[in-house]
Amino acid sequence: MLKIESLSVNYGGRSPRRVLHDVSLNVQSGEIVALIGPNGAGKTTLIRAVSGVIPSQSGRVRTNGDDFHSLNPIQRAKYLAVVPQAVSLPPAFTVWETVLMGRTPHLGFLGQASSLDESIARGALERVHAIELAERRVGELSGGEAQRVLLARALCQSTPILLLDEPTAHLDLQYQVSLLELVCDLAHHDKLAVLIALHDLNLAARYADRVALMVAGRIQASGSPREVLTAELISKAYCLPVQVVKYPFMDVPLVLPGK
Repeated sequence: MLKIESLSVNYGGRSPRRVLHDVSLNVQSGEIVALIGPNGAGKTTLIRAVSGVIPSQSGRVRTNGDDFHSLNPIQRAKYLAVVPQAVSLPPAFTVWETVLMGRTPHLGFLGQASSLDESIARGALERVHAIELAERRVGELSGGEAQRVLLARALCQSTPILLLDEPTAHLDLQYQVSLLELVCDLAHHDKLAVLIALHDLNLAARYADRVALMVAGRIQASGSPREVLTAELISKAYCLPVQVVKYPFMDVPLVLPGK
C-alpha cells in the first residue's frame, strides 16, 4: 500500500507559496486511484513529491512501514516507478537502452545487465506494444511512441507501486485505451498500487477504482467515480456547468458540458 500522510509542499525562495496543503491519500495494492482536478490543482506536484523529485515541507509517504524520506534514491526506486509528464528523453539512446535503464536499481556492483534483466526489458516493451521500436533512436519517436517507452521503462523497474502523470496526453484514442487497459491489468492482475493523474474525467470514470478530486492543492473529495463525479462537485471545481449521466453500456458516470 502507498500511504500519503498530511503532505505539504511549498514553491519559491524567500516568499514561499504553499501548493499542497496537508494531502492524505491511500492507494491499496491492486487498486487504481485517479487524481483529477483543474490545471494548477496540484496533481503533478503531488506525484513529484511522492516520488521524491521535489521535497515536502511536512508529512510523509510510506509503504510497508518504510518512510520514503528515509530511503536513498536506489532504495526508493525499488518501491515505485514513475511515468512523468512530457519528459524529454536522451535523443541519442535507442529505445532498448532507454527501457533497460529501468533495471538500474537492481543491477549489481559492476552495473552489467543480466539475461534476466534483458528478458524483463523485452517483456516490458511487448506489454506496451513497442517491441518493434527497440532499435530506433529516442529522438526519432513521436510523442505517443515516447510515452509508451516511458511506461515500458517504468515496468522494467518491477516495482509494487506505479505513478503516472497524464500518461495519455500524447496518445491517440487507440493507444489511450490500450495503455489504460494495460494499467488496469497491472493493478488488478499484477496487484500494483497505481496512482494516476488524468485530465479526462471520463477516462477516470471508466478505469479508476477510486477518484480523488484536487482543487488548489487540497483534496476536496475522494471515493468511487460515482461518489466524486457528480454535477455539483465537478461544476464547482472546474467553474463550469456540467451534467452527469450514466455511461452507455457501463454502470459509471459520464460527465458532459451542460448549461
